[in-house]
Amino acid sequence: MALDPESQRLLDLMAAANRPAWITLSPEAAREQYLSTRAGAQGPRPDGVTVIDRVIPSPTGPIKVRLYRPVSPLADAELPGLVFAHGGGWVFGNLDSHDVLCAQLAIEAGIAVFAIDYRLAPEARFPGAFDDVVAALKWIGANGRQVGIDPDRLAIGGDSAGGNLAAAASIWARDNGGPKLRLQLLAYPVTDAVARAESYRLYNDGFGLNAPTMEWFFDHYLPDKAAREDWRVSPLRAKSLAGLPPALVVTAGYDPLRDEGRAYAWRLQKEGTLADLVEFGGMLHGFLSSPMLLHGARRGTAMCAAALREALVLRAG
Repeated sequence: MALDPESQRLLDLMAAANRPAWITLSPEAAREQYLSTRAGAQGPRPDGVTVIDRVIPSPTGPIKVRLYRPVSPLADAELPGLVFAHGGGWVFGNLDSHDVLCAQLAIEAGIAVFAIDYRLAPEARFPGAFDDVVAALKWIGANGRQVGIDPDRLAIGGDSAGGNLAAAASIWARDNGGPKLRLQLLAYPVTDAVARAESYRLYNDGFGLNAPTMEWFFDHYLPDKAAREDWRVSPLRAKSLAGLPPALVVTAGYDPLRDEGRAYAWRLQKEGTLADLVEFGGMLHGFLSSPMLLHGARRGTAMCAAALREALVLRAG
């Protein structure tokens, strides 16, 4: 498997920048450093989308959300919706860090995207982020029409830690009478907080996200190692993955999380849940949110948008 030349160029740029490793910083400093790189990686928000920030209630307090809608003559029409959770290892990321990705999915799929600014660790440890995503999913199921979203045509998705939260929220929705989801979009998701697959060894360091950083994330989000088998943080360890929404699982070839993404897709299929696994062999972890640097990001986003459009718009019945 060959590393994409643009991925190699990105690694070279990261090495030349010589920034401190996240694990050497406080969570607050790591957040600032991460956000300082996002504008150059994702570029400006594309035209053709309207964006509204608002706050929704939850049992643990207000949650900030951002609603994206493609510009169209039917500005007040009810649209299918994607509930989206950003990545960032449960420690950083926010509504701005994945702004362009959410906007592009809304435009290309012709849907609304409902992005969640869930609480971050270590200030809010497990299950804080999970609880916020579930609360947002419940809210949109009950109140979607107030914001122009059809609650009968919903998907859930996210990347990395957000993919973990989306997968776990899908299990919650199945078991607790939550909204009936038509797709789970899981980009390079964390699916197992206990085991370390072979890809952890292969890409232990030197390919962007590395194994020590993942341990740093886990220690901030869920320091109690004995509790990491909980399906809410390790959905691969759930008793059953049957009866879940169809899934598109996207993995990157040069990613410590590659193998657990593969394993999740394979187990979904084995237990009767329709799952497509698409691997971008030359890409690094997190590639979808760097369209200014990687053609693979633009191709991947277009593919994800096509899957959302197929599940939510073309199969509207």
